[in-house]
Amino acid sequence: MKSFVENYPQFKKMSGTVSKHVTVVGELSRLVGNHALLAISECQQELVCGSDHSANLQRIRQLVTDPKVREIDAAVLVMLYALRHEGHPNTDLKGLVSALNKRSVGDRYLKLLSSLMDYGGARARQSDLFGTQLPQDVSGIRKRFFKGLKGVDNVYTQHKPLLLETLEEVMKGRLREGAFPYCGNAPSMPPGTKPQHVVVFIIGGATYEESLAVHQFNTKSSNTRVILGGSTIHSTASFLSSVEAAMEGVPRKTLRL
Repeated sequence: MKSFVENYPQFKKMSGTVSKHVTVVGELSRLVGNHALLAISECQQELVCGSDHSANLQRIRQLVTDPKVREIDAAVLVMLYALRHEGHPNTDLKGLVSALNKRSVGDRYLKLLSSLMDYGGARARQSDLFGTQLPQDVSGIRKRFFKGLKGVDNVYTQHKPLLLETLEEVMKGRLREGAFPYCGNAPSMPPGTKPQHVVVFIIGGATYEESLAVHQFNTKSSNTRVILGGSTIHSTASFLSSVEAAMEGVPRKTLRL
C-alpha cells in the first residue's frame, strides 16, 4: 500500500498522457474515415508515381463525386491530374472540371487550377518533376528499370520529392549548371571529393515531405550533412495561397476555364 501511494502521482500522470494520446488518435481516425483520406492519399501517390492514365482518371472521377471528399481535396486531385497528364492525348480535364462544378466547388479553386498550370505546368518547369523523360545515361535507365521491378512496399509513401534526386546528384558532382548556376566563381574541388556540408534553401517554401527526405538522407550518409531551409513550411492550403498570390493579375496562358 505504501509503495502504491508513493507511485500513484506518477501512475496518474502516465494515465493522463495515455488518455490524451488515445483521444488524439481517435479523432485522427475519425477524420480519416469521414473524409476518405486514405483513398485520397493512395490516389495522389498513384497519380504522381504511376503511369496508368486510364486507372488514374477513373479513380479521380469516383473521388471527386464522393460526398465524403472535401472540396479542397477534390480540387487538389484535379490539379495533380492536370499537372501529371498535361498533354496526354486522352486527357479529360474538362470532364473533371465539370464534375467539380456539379458539386458546387468554389470559383477560387477553379481559378487556382488555371493559375497552377501557368505557375508549375510543363512550360514553367526546368526539371523532370514526374520522372517521365527517358534518362540520358545508362545508370539512370538501370535505376528506373530496377525500381519498376522492385515494386512498392507502401503505396502511401512511394513518392520521393525531387529534392532527394537533386541531393544525390550533388554527391556525384553532376548538377546541371544550367539549372543550378554558380554565384561568383565555381568552387574548385578535387575529382571524387564529396561535399561535407550542403545548405538547401527553397525560396517559396519547403514541405514536410522534403524535410523528412533530408532527415533520411542525413541518417544514411555518414560523411555529408544537409541543412534544409525555406521561406516557410507549406501545407496544401498555404501552398495554394502562395500560388494565388504569385499569379494575381497575371494573364492566363496555359489553361482557360
